[in-house]
Amino acid sequence: MSTATLPQGDWIRGISVQQPHATCILTGAKGIENRPKPWSWRGWMLLHAGQRIDRPALRVPLIARTLRGRELTTGAVIGIARLVDCHQDPEGSEPCTPWAQAGTWHLVFTDVQELPLPVPAAGQLGPWKPPEDLLDRVFQQLPDFRP
Repeated sequence: MSTATLPQGDWIRGISVQQPHATCILTGAKGIENRPKPWSWRGWMLLHAGQRIDRPALRVPLIARTLRGRELTTGAVIGIARLVDCHQDPEGSEPCTPWAQAGTWHLVFTDVQELPLPVPAAGQLGPWKPPEDLLDRVFQQLPDFRP
């Protein structure tokens, strides 16, 4: 699929997430990502695995069970997902999921799709607009994708 068949305009962003958290989202087990500030963007996002690996997180049982020996690719787009909500849990309430951290904003993802092959990319902080050539390389691997 080329970007000629994709929507025109401002319809997709990228999100850079440290490993192993990016792979946990990719498995579908971790439906949220914790962030210090709310995001106004909603819609499709390229899931970019950042350059760093959060090594202490590898010892968290919830993460270790989710990974089950999966490769931790860094510095590449590894999938796509739809960001559908951004919220904080009310103070004193139970977390919305076992992945939720108190006092953070929870980005809620659905429709997660893994790429067959990682696509090298730089990524950046905050929601970022992917260049057309990156979109071409990502969506060549998802010929049945329809936003």
